[in-house]
Amino acid sequence: MNRKYRKTVIAGNWKMNKTPSETKEFMTQFKAIMPKGRWCDIALCVPAVCIPAAVRAMRETRVGIGAENVNANASGAYTGEIAANMLVDAGCKYVIIGHSERRAMGETDADVNAKVLAALEVGLVPIMCCGETLEQREAGITAEHIAMQIKLGLQGVSEDKIRKVVIAYEPIWAIGTGKTATPEQAEEVCESIRTVVRKLYSSKNARAISILYGGSMNEKNAYELLAQPDIDGGLIGGASLVPEKFVQIIEAANQPTV
Repeated sequence: MNRKYRKTVIAGNWKMNKTPSETKEFMTQFKAIMPKGRWCDIALCVPAVCIPAAVRAMRETRVGIGAENVNANASGAYTGEIAANMLVDAGCKYVIIGHSERRAMGETDADVNAKVLAALEVGLVPIMCCGETLEQREAGITAEHIAMQIKLGLQGVSEDKIRKVVIAYEPIWAIGTGKTATPEQAEEVCESIRTVVRKLYSSKNARAISILYGGSMNEKNAYELLAQPDIDGGLIGGASLVPEKFVQIIEAANQPTV
């Protein structure tokens, strides 16, 4: 982390877990033990039906509520979809875009790009995900694959809006598998992502953008991962469903930096 230049962000991704009633219960427990330090931004991205309960519960805290997906269209005949302005009106600050689980359902880089632009248009903070498969890593094309995802995902994002984007590196082989990239492996890729942003925009913008690690970060490995200079937080899956574990990760993000 480097708090001199950019925000540290710890974001929970609940995936398809918890009901609105369970969300209220979680938030009550979480608020009671939430760290008082203000060194990092905290986000909880929850299922769409849980957004109202989460927003109500965390209204007077510094926790931002987010969604797990968004449709790129402003309105129209898209049964079951949710537009960006709807999320804003519901109280969301963040939205996860391009998670590997969504990409596995058919979401393309072009879809990701359209969603990022739609989110930025209404003031949402897009958490744009990228990552490689085990086969791609073993073939030695991790950097090239992720660079392409970043370039395509950020097409049309203007210089004045790039700092509002958060990028999450999530090695697909480490999501939900219990496997985690070593701190050195994670840092290497996050550093390469920052290099891509530098080439697309500028050194100043590259220094300012927050890059998260999202491959099975938990309360046991968070401190070491977050000590890396180009890892500015985490996109947390399973550990974000347990208040005590999520708090431990937030505390790891509040470690001193050089």
